[in-house]
Amino acid sequence: MTSEPGRAELWRYFARRLAQALFVLWASFTVSFAILYMLPSDPVALLVGPDADIPPERLDALRQEYGLDRPLVVQYLTRLGRMLHGDLGRSVQNHQPVGDVIAGALPATLQIAGLGLLLAVVVGGGLALLATYVSAAWLRQTLLSLPPLGVAIPPFWFGLLLLQVFSFRLGLFPAVGDEGAAGVVLPAVTLALPTGAMIAQLLAKSMTATLREPYVETARAKGAGRARVHLRHALRNAALPALTVAGLVVGNLLAGSVVTETVFSRAGLGRVTALAVTTQDIPVVQGLVVFAALVFVLVNLAVDLVYPLLDPRIARRGGVKG
Repeated sequence: MTSEPGRAELWRYFARRLAQALFVLWASFTVSFAILYMLPSDPVALLVGPDADIPPERLDALRQEYGLDRPLVVQYLTRLGRMLHGDLGRSVQNHQPVGDVIAGALPATLQIAGLGLLLAVVVGGGLALLATYVSAAWLRQTLLSLPPLGVAIPPFWFGLLLLQVFSFRLGLFPAVGDEGAAGVVLPAVTLALPTGAMIAQLLAKSMTATLREPYVETARAKGAGRARVHLRHALRNAALPALTVAGLVVGNLLAGSVVTETVFSRAGLGRVTALAVTTQDIPVVQGLVVFAALVFVLVNLAVDLVYPLLDPRIARRGGVKG
C-alpha cells in the first residue's frame, strides 16, 4: 500500500506531467499561429481565386468577416480564446467549422492508423522477442538487421510496391479508395512498416541489455526456463523504453497518413492536411496542428501516468524524462 509521503510524490509527479502537457498544447498553438500568419499570402485572395473579378470592397468585407483585418495580437488572443472553448474556427475554403472538417475525416484515418498500430506492435514486438530469443548467431543477426531496413525504406515507395504486387498483379486488394475492409489492409501495412521497425529496433536493444542484468542471471540460476526468463523477468523492464516512444509512434502514424492516404487516394486527415497546406487554408492547418499536438500530449500523458505503476521509483525521482 502507498505511504503518505509516497502518495504526495505521486501527486506531484502527476501535476508536473499535466502542467507540461498543457504547456505543449499552448506552444503548438502559438508556434503554428506565428508560422502560418507570417506566410506571404492572402487567404482571401486564395479563396476567391487569382482570376476572380472581385471588387476591393468585397475583399475587405471578407477579410473583416474572417478577422484578418485586425492587429496580429488581437487575432492571436481571439483565436486562443476560441480554441480554449473548443472553437477552432472556420475553413476559408469551404466555410465549414474546422472541428467538423477534422471529425469528418478522422474515422477513415483511425481505421488505417488503428490497424497499422496493431500490426506494428504485434510484428515489431514479435520480431524483437524472436531475435533476442534464438540461439543461432546467424539467425539472430539476420533478424536484427530487418528493423533498420524497415526504417530506411520510404513509406511511399513501399506503398507503391504493395499496390503493384497485391492490387495490379494479384488483384487481392483494391488499388485506391475506401472500399470496405479490404481497402484498409494495404494502407495499414504501409503505415505499420516504419512504426513496427522502430518498435522492433528499440525493444531488441532494450531486451539485449536487460538479459545481461544480474537479476535475470539470478532467475536463470534458480532454474527458470528461457521462455519464462524472457517473457516474465526481462520483458517488463525492457518494455519501458518502447513505451516512452509511444508518443513518437502515434505522431509517426499521423504524419505517415499524409503520404499513405495520398498514395491510396483515401479520404482522411492526411488528404485534408495536404489540401489545406496546398490552398493555405490557415484555420484548417492550425486546427490540424493543434489536434495532432492534443493526440501527442494525451498519449504521452497516459504513458507518464502508467510509468509509476510499472516502476514506483520513477515517481520518486521525477520521471524517466524529467
